[in-house]
Amino acid sequence: MTNKELADLLLPGVDSDISKYEKIYPERNLGEKAIVTRFAPSPTGFVHMGSLFQSFISRKVASDTNGVFFLRIEDTDQKRLVENSVRGIVDDLHNFEIELDEGMIDEDKEKGSYGPYLQSKRKDIYQSFVKYLLEQGKAYPCFCSAEEIEETRLLQEKKKQRIGYYGRFAKCRRLTPEQIQEKVANGEPYIIRLKSHGDFEHKIKVHDLIKGTLEIPENDLDIVILKSDGLPTYHFAHLVDDHLMRTTHVIRGDEWLSSLALHIQLFETFGFQPPKYAHISPIMKEDNGVKRKLSKRKDPEAAVSYYHEKGIPVEAVKLYLMTLANTNFEQWYDCNKDKTLADFPFDFKKMSSSGGLFDVEKLMNISKNYMSRLKASEIYDGLLAWTKVHDSEFFEILMKQKDYAISVFNIEREQKKPRKDFACYSDIKNQTWYMFEELYDSHEKEYDFQTIQDKQEISKILTSYIENHYREEDSKEEWFEHMKDLAEEFGYAREVKEYKENPEKYKGHIGDISLVLRIVLTTKSMTPDLYDIMSILGKETIFSRYRTWIEQNQE
Repeated sequence: MTNKELADLLLPGVDSDISKYEKIYPERNLGEKAIVTRFAPSPTGFVHMGSLFQSFISRKVASDTNGVFFLRIEDTDQKRLVENSVRGIVDDLHNFEIELDEGMIDEDKEKGSYGPYLQSKRKDIYQSFVKYLLEQGKAYPCFCSAEEIEETRLLQEKKKQRIGYYGRFAKCRRLTPEQIQEKVANGEPYIIRLKSHGDFEHKIKVHDLIKGTLEIPENDLDIVILKSDGLPTYHFAHLVDDHLMRTTHVIRGDEWLSSLALHIQLFETFGFQPPKYAHISPIMKEDNGVKRKLSKRKDPEAAVSYYHEKGIPVEAVKLYLMTLANTNFEQWYDCNKDKTLADFPFDFKKMSSSGGLFDVEKLMNISKNYMSRLKASEIYDGLLAWTKVHDSEFFEILMKQKDYAISVFNIEREQKKPRKDFACYSDIKNQTWYMFEELYDSHEKEYDFQTIQDKQEISKILTSYIENHYREEDSKEEWFEHMKDLAEEFGYAREVKEYKENPEKYKGHIGDISLVLRIVLTTKSMTPDLYDIMSILGKETIFSRYRTWIEQNQE
């Protein structure tokens, strides 16, 4: 029996002419340095931070080189499929503004000329490539049962030998054509294995774009390339797809380093040029002084939902990811405040080979700096989108009072050093509720006056401010002079400096008087500029709050 006859027996009706696919999927018409890369998850759940990080880098390098970034769904393991997870993956990428040039855009929709991008729809292609290998004598059928494979594994463990189907353990490799024909005729189930010619004792050199030149043992495992259901294994599908989709760079987690020799061998078996590989070390986290991998189970920040629920702006998350991706990014960004992520020249050589350390506090600081640079109208738009999902009460208020809300968010924003109050949209309500009457009225209020404690004196200060010192038309300078007059009226120094020079002469200073007015108006001792707050709240609200406090604290 010839190899061709054996191939026809094992895969009847399958066309082994793989050259036709070279015409269907031609070389891409891109620039010489264009990078074509992909995100290729299994549809077994939603995107987590490690996957988002990988996708972010892939999107960045493709954009930087006028290349292509596509989404391929690797669903050949049908037992692990999760319903609607393709939609979830697409949504997660879109929500972080990681846009696709090609690939799956919904459960059963795609865009691009190199599909299908769902592996389960590429069964005929894979089988053609497998049959080609059978005809070349580079693959063979394996009839071993799961029990036989397990027995071999236990024997290898007992004798402390490498685990796997190789060498003398690859017993089906030694079957004669007649034996194969007999087993097929008897209806025995089979899979197809690669006939590896590798030598585990021999090492090959492979250049990784992040880790540099690696020396790794050749693959000698006769791995499964086609399962009994007619679908390929991940390893074989990855070879076929990355070749036909003209992937130039495979960017993936370094858990795949152990498969690198196999993948290189698969490309060489067909005479294909393998893509360049970049293996990303896992994102780490410090836990009680010990570094460990960021965990989906232990760490809420490992889930992309965490960032949406907190309301951390997408751009801030991406800025933080870039600090993990390239060690020189922070310095570049500090020197190029007028530029964006798109302007930064990403470099694989600047990636840490040991993995970045995830720091939520640093992320929040980056987000604070980012949000401080936004216009008030941009803060409003982002907050409106967030509250629509997470806070219906605040959403309704914002919808009704757009211009007013923007003026609130603009306090101390358009200046050389803008305030950095907000790290995420979930912070804003807690820090500005006193500016919105609906929230103020329903909020439980506590007043900690710190310096001036006497309620009678506080009432007198508030009364005098209302009757003698408030002028709605005052400029900031005029307003502050009237504040000084109020301080002097009650025996407080007009200037802090005066009080420090002669503390025995005064009851306190202008700051103590300002604090009383601030706390009664907002309940807070730390707020943005009091003049700006008063200007936005207006006379009616200021007087109402002060008079209400006086009435509630009469003795």
